[in-house]
Amino acid sequence: MLLLDTNAVPRADRVEAFRHALTHASVPNHIVHEEPETGIQARMHLWRVGALDLFTSHNTGFTLTRTARHVRQESRPIVAVSLQTRGRARAEIDGEQGIVTPDSICLFNEMTPRAFGWTGQGASRAVLIEFDRLGLPMEALRNTTFRLRASPLHDLVLHHVRALWRDPDGWAADPGAPALANATVELVRALLVSASQDGGPLTREVMDDTLLTRILAYTRRHLADHDLGAERIAAEHHISVRHLYEVFRRAGLSLEQWIISERLEGARNMLASPGPGRPTIAAVARRWGFVNAGHFTRRFRTAYGLTPGEWRRACEGHAAASPENS
Repeated sequence: MLLLDTNAVPRADRVEAFRHALTHASVPNHIVHEEPETGIQARMHLWRVGALDLFTSHNTGFTLTRTARHVRQESRPIVAVSLQTRGRARAEIDGEQGIVTPDSICLFNEMTPRAFGWTGQGASRAVLIEFDRLGLPMEALRNTTFRLRASPLHDLVLHHVRALWRDPDGWAADPGAPALANATVELVRALLVSASQDGGPLTREVMDDTLLTRILAYTRRHLADHDLGAERIAAEHHISVRHLYEVFRRAGLSLEQWIISERLEGARNMLASPGPGRPTIAAVARRWGFVNAGHFTRRFRTAYGLTPGEWRRACEGHAAASPENS
């Protein structure tokens, strides 16, 4: 949903329009714009995916300051998992200062005073999570923002959060949106306790609770690796192969069949992609972890009732018959 496009707002009204849109999406802030007299530029979107809000903003330079007064007045305690997608942002949280770059996650506990902003044109995305959904004490969130990068889970969670913006309209309308939201919360929860370096009973409980979610996210990220298998997955998560199979059994899943299904779905989507320079069917098979093209074809036909070539031709025929190409 488009929240704001300042191109449609008179210049004199843009400061107030910006404040209203940002407050609607997130929480109240004191906002200072870099050059309000020359005309603020901003474009904001908001999507509801299950119990999550996905927010994005492309705008000119500004600083958001959340004061102790703002925190005392807040009736909607949330946590913002933020990604910088353009430029470098400045952040100050709990007296700590840092730089937010595109290759790192920044977490804002909106129950704590903080400042955030950038100079010139910039863009950021945020997953907004209700604090209570994390099931963590407030202490687990304190002083973790600038330690997230050191967690071994950081890149796994970063990859997952980035993927949420591949098709936010689709995710919002999908029946699986609540499950996607739950998986996202579990991954963020695991990242926070990992970064806190607490090592106590809470950490062990959270890591046990989120084990399957973390395994699935890791496996999806490495589906193209030919050596992906039970031994590697188990070693990555510091468990035995026997324990790994038991985790999947309790979830009603077969590890090997789940991996094959995910690979086939990825290959199916790639084969359906239009345009010149498309990879050959053998290249698609290799890209999704199938060493043998014949094995890939047999698996594909069993799953979808068509060979990969027949599926690609069917997609080409559908595209040619669409109104856009008529």
